Amino acid sequence: MSGERVVILGALSAIAEETARLFAAEGAHLMLVARDAARLDVLAADLRLRGAAEVAVAAMDLAEAEDAQTKLSTWTQTLGGVDTVLLFYGALGDQARSESDLAAARAVLDVNFTSQALWSLAAAQAFEAQRRGSLVMVSSVAGDRGRMSNYVYGAAKGGLAILGQGIAHRLAQVGGEARAVVVKLGFVRTPMTQGFDRSGPLWADASTAAAAIHRAASAGGPVVYAPWFWRFVLLAIRLAPAAIFHKTRL
Repeated sequence: MSGERVVILGALSAIAEETARLFAAEGAHLMLVARDAARLDVLAADLRLRGAAEVAVAAMDLAEAEDAQTKLSTWTQTLGGVDTVLLFYGALGDQARSESDLAAARAVLDVNFTSQALWSLAAAQAFEAQRRGSLVMVSSVAGDRGRMSNYVYGAAKGGLAILGQGIAHRLAQVGGEARAVVVKLGFVRTPMTQGFDRSGPLWADASTAAAAIHRAASAGGPVVYAPWFWRFVLLAIRLAPAAIFHKTRL
């Protein structure tokens, strides 16, 4: 949508950058938030060349979300309003370490759930007040069923998905155009997954995930699987009896 005002939290992830380019091509006004100020400036220049009407940047650690309402209000004022808020940031963490190092486990939970919950609630409050706007929370299929390989990260993503569905239900009562969408991503080829075997039909490129997220900002929801086939893959995993599931090493 031309002239849309978009706040992107975690703007330097590979998928966030691809999504920002789609909004830029539509002439959007963008606020990019991430930790690395130098990289934000480079991305901002690229997005202006791609057609963005305006690109502002803010460098901060989004895991420190205690002041989320004030920060979001400030960024909204910079853009002259807000139509869409997207949450991209996160960290896989180390499952084995999290099982014995509770500080490491807490860091995974804080980054992937607690801080994102605060940003989401701040956005929900803003959209409820103006009775319009889209909150897009990028989550993961890892949250659909606890698996031994990544259940701390999965628990955080599962919690975020439940929060997003609750916010969507809340905003649906407003009677305007306020909405929330949880996008559950499957396996995506990004720097975060560089250590994995990324061959096979279940893997998607960042541009494919970005296209689904961009669509979710204006239609669909409250839960979107990206790519779409993950809805059925996870349905099978969720329905597998424990006696069978516990024999796997997923």
